[in-house]
Amino acid sequence: MQPIFDGHHDALTRADHANLVTGRDGGHLDLPRAAAGGLVASMWAIFCSGPGGVDLDFEAAPGGGYDIPLDPEVPHDFAAAEATAAAGRLLALERAGHLRVARSVADLDAAADGSGPHAAVMHLEGAEPLDISLEALDAWHAMGLRSVGPVWSRPNRFGNGVPFRFPHSPDTGEGLTDAGRALVRKLNAYNMVVDLSHLNTRGFWDVAGITDAPLIATHCGAHAVAPASRNLTDDQLDEIGRTNGLVGIPYIVDFLRPDGKLDADTPLTQVVAHVRHVADRIGAGHVALGSDFDGGVIPQELGDVAGLPKLLDALRAGGFTEAEVAGIAWNNWRRVLAATWA
Repeated sequence: MQPIFDGHHDALTRADHANLVTGRDGGHLDLPRAAAGGLVASMWAIFCSGPGGVDLDFEAAPGGGYDIPLDPEVPHDFAAAEATAAAGRLLALERAGHLRVARSVADLDAAADGSGPHAAVMHLEGAEPLDISLEALDAWHAMGLRSVGPVWSRPNRFGNGVPFRFPHSPDTGEGLTDAGRALVRKLNAYNMVVDLSHLNTRGFWDVAGITDAPLIATHCGAHAVAPASRNLTDDQLDEIGRTNGLVGIPYIVDFLRPDGKLDADTPLTQVVAHVRHVADRIGAGHVALGSDFDGGVIPQELGDVAGLPKLLDALRAGGFTEAEVAGIAWNNWRRVLAATWA
């Protein structure tokens, strides 16, 4: 079976995370279903919902589409405690032998060839758990953190997230703060991924102007295909390609559909349309998968992570060669993570 790497999912922070090993009722991802679908490695997001939780109400705005206000900033102390608990969950799964926290490309290779368990890349989706001085980053790196998104779709001390709007461009306000620029430099020094997902236009270009690593958006679609604020414009795609970077295409239907509707009756050909646009724009070597499993509504045709072979078949039916499918499923992620972590 073709090994698959997924650039983003939220299974670790779901309420029923205790059943990740035995299998969950509902949701999109657990370890048994991942194995059944060929998913051998993935980025496990640590996301802080904040004291009041997160309420994403995709009710249609007047005139169609949606416009969801930004969530308030999450206090650092709260975020640090919540994120540390989630990291402990992941490390406990590693200690019990159910997965390996991926600290190097060798861990990915072992998962792909079957000599090791599922490789879990620890990822912070929003840097709120990090102190402003970034002294805690040493401890997080020692725990296994290898990827950080400076923001989620809300402001924090490091920058401004892009709100959920449709139809809308990602150009929605100010970008990184001085602390955010320092964060990018520090992440570069630690050879860690700086995830562009959830950044607005100015934040994207702030990162592009600082980083010396390939640009990576772990779970973003193509704005030209579906004009959601969370998707990447063609000039952003061009810059990612220029740096030998990568875009992970999500399966969340409101980011996939040209009409932005929250409709599970969305065919897998719509995922393929985003992959095709990115491949045609900057090359098939710069596009991969970034599901956002457990983060929203996905196509009913896919179902859950066990349905990933259907997506690979849809890519083949969409004209991608076997070599290109292998790249989209695995090789492209391996290349860009090797270049970043080296």
